[in-house]
Amino acid sequence: MTAGNSAPRELILNVNILHAGFLPSAWRVPQADPYAFADIDHYVHIARVAEAAKLDAVFLADNAAIADQIKYRSITALEPTVLLAVLAASTTRIGLIGTASTTYNEPYNIARRFATLDHVSRGRAGWNIVTTADLPSARNFNRDEVPEHAERYGRGEEFTQVVKDLWDSWADDAFLGDKASGHFADTSRIRPIAHAGRHFKVQGPLNLPRAPQGHPVLVQAGASGDGRELAARHAEAVFSASISLDEARAYRRDLHERAQRHGRGAHAIKVLPGLTTIIGDTEAAARRRQDELVDLIPWEYSLNRLAGTLGIPPEQIDPDKPLPQDLPLPNGGRGNHTFFHATLAAGRRTGYTARQLVKELAGGGGHRVIVGTPEQVADDIEHWFREGAADGFNLMPDVLPDGLQTFVDSVVPILQKRGVFRTEYRGTTLRDHLGLQRPERHD
Repeated sequence: MTAGNSAPRELILNVNILHAGFLPSAWRVPQADPYAFADIDHYVHIARVAEAAKLDAVFLADNAAIADQIKYRSITALEPTVLLAVLAASTTRIGLIGTASTTYNEPYNIARRFATLDHVSRGRAGWNIVTTADLPSARNFNRDEVPEHAERYGRGEEFTQVVKDLWDSWADDAFLGDKASGHFADTSRIRPIAHAGRHFKVQGPLNLPRAPQGHPVLVQAGASGDGRELAARHAEAVFSASISLDEARAYRRDLHERAQRHGRGAHAIKVLPGLTTIIGDTEAAARRRQDELVDLIPWEYSLNRLAGTLGIPPEQIDPDKPLPQDLPLPNGGRGNHTFFHATLAAGRRTGYTARQLVKELAGGGGHRVIVGTPEQVADDIEHWFREGAADGFNLMPDVLPDGLQTFVDSVVPILQKRGVFRTEYRGTTLRDHLGLQRPERHD
């Protein structure tokens, strides 16, 4: 089954398996395993919990370096496509989305890797396109500094188009396997792409048949003008970092307008803000859980992370005053625009001191945090969905796996009862789950 654009709008819920959980202190709670960040059983368990709840996909972020403060928290360590291949063998229906950078990879490798994942999962793969902006990663790939923002996105645009062309280098009917005639493949239906551009020269074709989904689902995360344009041309889902409903609604509207200008449908892109949930039986219990988790985060960690997001030295931040005003983009514009703008927006909206803002963001770097009862969390999710601020959410539970278990046990049934979220999968592929058409190959 392949869902079409005429299908009723349905809430999308992914879970970001961010090692021990979104809160930097998640690995320190009594029930947590500090080694879970590198333990395959941890990831398999979370994927199975998510699949049992009929969530759309699991998502794996990635860093090509130790980009966080490993002295204080667990990190993203396992390579996503290798890990997702194991999850593909351990599940049957849930989507499998992994991050791969266009800055420090080659298009042929990524096209082959995600096409392989789509084949082995029988159509459940998605690629999260990122242009890597941190200095430690640059230094691991023969660079002394992060490439300029425009250069990263120029490369990312060409990279993505080459990957799509490689996925289309085989027609759907190119594989024959005809024992009687002895014809294994119809070579007239397999073509080189003969790409020669500014950044890449790739002959093709790919060395395996077209993927079950045609293309693995294309996901993107980036709030800058260049990032939005990349999404408008190619993305089918976007992970965003919107804090307020008005901001999220405007962002989603802008993406849809940009996509239309590129000849795509008005709702070609599913917008999925990141959402951290801290849930308790009562609001007071949820607040206590938030306080306990935030109190376990060393202030030095929070200060360094906040300063890194803003691109300023830690000593420029007074913990008991609001954030500095009129800050330039980090690293001369080479840094991460998304979390810079989201964090500043949260600070300006609340007027909080730096210390208060760290608590508001639950020690994180710009994603929205809901603290409350299952009913309050469900109310908030439904409100954003019905108000056109989001097509769904990239869930980032406070602690894994128990924060996800609490969500699926207490929030998902409320959303199902209200008719907002599915009770059963209606198809077998990630495109089915997200209501996306299978892309046609044009000869």
